[in-house]
Amino acid sequence: MSLYVETIPNRNSPPAILLRESTCTRGKITRRTVANLSRLPADVVDSIRLLLKGGRVVSGPSEALTVQRSWPHGHVGALLGLCRQLGLRRLLHRHPGRSRDLALAAIVARLIEPASKLATARALSPDSASTSLGPVLGLGEVTGNELLSMCGWLSQRQRWIEQSLAHRHLKGRTLVLYDVSSSYLEGSRCPLAAFGYSRDRKKGKKQITYGLLCAPNGCPLAIEVFAGNTADPTTLSGQIDKVRERFAMDQVAWVGDRGMITSARIRADLKPAGLDWVSALKTGDIRKLVRTGKTRAALDLETVEPDKVVEIRSPDYPGERLMVCLNPRVREERARKREALLQETEQLLSALQASIRKKPGHWDHDRIVRRLGRDANRFRMEKHFDLTVDGTTLQWSRKAQQIAQEARLDGLYVIRTSLPQNTLATDEAVAAYKSLSRVERAFRSIKTTMLQVRPVYVYTENHVRGHVFLCMLAYYLEWHLRQRLAPLLFQDECPQADERNSPVEKAEVSPDAKNKANSKRTADGLPVHSLRTLLAHLGTLTLNEVTTSGQPDYPFTMLSTPTALQARAFECLGVDPQKTCSM
Repeated sequence: MSLYVETIPNRNSPPAILLRESTCTRGKITRRTVANLSRLPADVVDSIRLLLKGGRVVSGPSEALTVQRSWPHGHVGALLGLCRQLGLRRLLHRHPGRSRDLALAAIVARLIEPASKLATARALSPDSASTSLGPVLGLGEVTGNELLSMCGWLSQRQRWIEQSLAHRHLKGRTLVLYDVSSSYLEGSRCPLAAFGYSRDRKKGKKQITYGLLCAPNGCPLAIEVFAGNTADPTTLSGQIDKVRERFAMDQVAWVGDRGMITSARIRADLKPAGLDWVSALKTGDIRKLVRTGKTRAALDLETVEPDKVVEIRSPDYPGERLMVCLNPRVREERARKREALLQETEQLLSALQASIRKKPGHWDHDRIVRRLGRDANRFRMEKHFDLTVDGTTLQWSRKAQQIAQEARLDGLYVIRTSLPQNTLATDEAVAAYKSLSRVERAFRSIKTTMLQVRPVYVYTENHVRGHVFLCMLAYYLEWHLRQRLAPLLFQDECPQADERNSPVEKAEVSPDAKNKANSKRTADGLPVHSLRTLLAHLGTLTLNEVTTSGQPDYPFTMLSTPTALQARAFECLGVDPQKTCSM
């Protein structure tokens, strides 16, 4: 015998809801109505159905389901989904392993909340997990020493990972962007001699220098750590060998600033290797270029038009093309700053002069000279003044002619390249040099905005190299993340076609980007975010460990419902949030 609830249609009247009994006697099934439930409320009828099926009726949701644990998960799911698309796990190593999983977790954790290795280990461990990253990757208990060992493992894997990145993003004859920066190390245990660190006397901290190599679009490819006292230009030769031997690329043109790719580096490194370059002349070289003479190319500054590019040749730079650019906005800004600093310096000199007149017995010639050496060059303006100390009398005046000569070069840039016109046009050469701003953007993100490579809390050479390389891989993930999430960020995801007459002119922002900046809303009406705040909002999508009242020993995971903004972010990434609960 069995009881069940049956709904019977009743033509134009409401259906009849009956409690029926079914029995089987000698192979024959008979049914009879036990009660008419039509007048009962729908929720009561549903409860009777549930009871007859072996279920349990509870007074509220809290008795039916119990949330044992809840982790912030949306940002973890988005980043792990992107890692899966980029093949980052296989990029780290072909074969599974504990070090590979820890490295992947550390890269993602660096974007979510950069911290020391010990703090990261605690955020990944089950008992103290602050996100779902550790549980989703199944890391179990993680210690700080394991993450330190992972840094050493990552340092050993760096050569092959960089080679894979170069094969992905450098194709054929291409440009390579290169620049250097520095960061300080934290802690008194950091050895000064083991890695050749230099000490910053002003801050009392030990420093390292690192060079970042990027593709033309700004995607990071390789990074190398040098001693803190290494001069920027001397790091170039090692990078040239890396690209030629490790990446097996000869058709590469190096793009570096005028302090990096100098004439000495060109003679010693680039020309012997048969490589091309795009750089710029220093101010002293431009000043020589402007002078007229029998052996020099005359550059008449009066003929240089604002926001225009003029290509010239000079016998001092054989085999090179020189592109002269004048940026009027930079000229105005430098003139304003120079005048402000000159006035500040004059105020200091006036204060010193007033003090001498007020207390003439307090000042002698030597004391005035010492004070003058400190005040006159506080803003690097001493070179623009004629200073005279006669006994206890101080006099000064501006060098008007020298100031005017310096002002003539304000906003003037001369780009130099060895590439021929049919390979790199004039405007393209200027644009290539300006693309170095993408490397600066990478340094800005790695050092401060998102990843916070400094201060470095690891001390051995391999750990330092592994930590810096870890931050570069995190920026590699961030770079792709920004490309995918551009519609939701304060950045121009679809820049206008370049209609400028010259690359020197100021770039125009697309109408869509202007609308986002003004309204703080996307075209879909969603709020626009920075990447940091968007990741924070994604983190409110939680992954919950739930049990039922009937089966308390069998937990299962349940993802909360995404908001409209979270759903749009996952759509931009091409990631299904329901598939991010496990790797």
